[in-house]
Amino acid sequence: MAAGFVPIALGSDTGGSIRQPAAFCGVTGLKPTYGRVSRHGLVAFASSLDQIGPFAHTVGDAAAALAVFGGRDGRDATSAAAPPIAWRPGTPLPAGTRVGVPRAELDAGIEPGVGDAFARALDVLARAGAVIVDIALPSARAALATYYLIATAEASSNLARFDGVRYGTRAPAGTLQEMYARTRTAGFGPEVRRRIMLGTFALSAGHHDEYYVKALKVRAVIEREFAEAFGKADVLAMPSSPVTAFLLGERIADPLGMYYADVFTVGANLAGLPAIGVPCGFSAASGRPLPVGLQLIGPPWGEAAILTAAETYERLTDWAARAPGDPA
Repeated sequence: MAAGFVPIALGSDTGGSIRQPAAFCGVTGLKPTYGRVSRHGLVAFASSLDQIGPFAHTVGDAAAALAVFGGRDGRDATSAAAPPIAWRPGTPLPAGTRVGVPRAELDAGIEPGVGDAFARALDVLARAGAVIVDIALPSARAALATYYLIATAEASSNLARFDGVRYGTRAPAGTLQEMYARTRTAGFGPEVRRRIMLGTFALSAGHHDEYYVKALKVRAVIEREFAEAFGKADVLAMPSSPVTAFLLGERIADPLGMYYADVFTVGANLAGLPAIGVPCGFSAASGRPLPVGLQLIGPPWGEAAILTAAETYERLTDWAARAPGDPA
């Protein structure tokens, strides 16, 4: 979509897989509230986290796409009968809109150019009438570990059905066990196999309570902290990713480094919150100018608030229309 071949594309966001690639490619990505969009037809990875949303060139286009495919679906028990989003393009940002920033959680690990672009984005929102307030998400540092325990455990369960018997491809083999092994090796890439193994371990006897159950308890704490933050702010702001796009294959040998790129996005999935990422500049920290994304997170069913803030920012800047290498 970033190449301009199509105006709208769909993605599935389990821990940031709409907002992060949108940031890397300089486009808009919207993850709705969990339950806003039916997941019927999606290959389930982590059922309590997955949500479908649009990629678009503008905030208005993303909202228009969501209006078409959002809503209750009898074929997905997790889809909610929520009222349509009451939002129109051009909605002015209410004066005094509180934009919460968890500064303590943003201190470490951000690429310098990303931090600079994010700071400038906050200045733009402040000039538009927003009030920037500090909020605390103390358990955010545990969100990444919590996410990877819950997501891999659910993936292990969900993907078990692709065994060559009931679903998907089947690799020829002489015995049933050999067929299982060959089918899953052929049908899943190395990263998916890694996550299935991690999830199977987390759910195994002797580790279920130690890892999976504990992660569910931390998830409840994270949800509560987000709810408390929305008592002080109308929307939350943070970068979509602490880094810009990495080279193809660059982090294959460093999966933990690759997972860390999700540090600012997984919280919205754990808490089921709506979030949008919009282009907010470029960073040349890697030696080449690459897009940076501004992420705005809203309370449950608060898509209208983040759409208004995101479109206001989009209207006051030209980052959505620019590409790396364009004249400043």
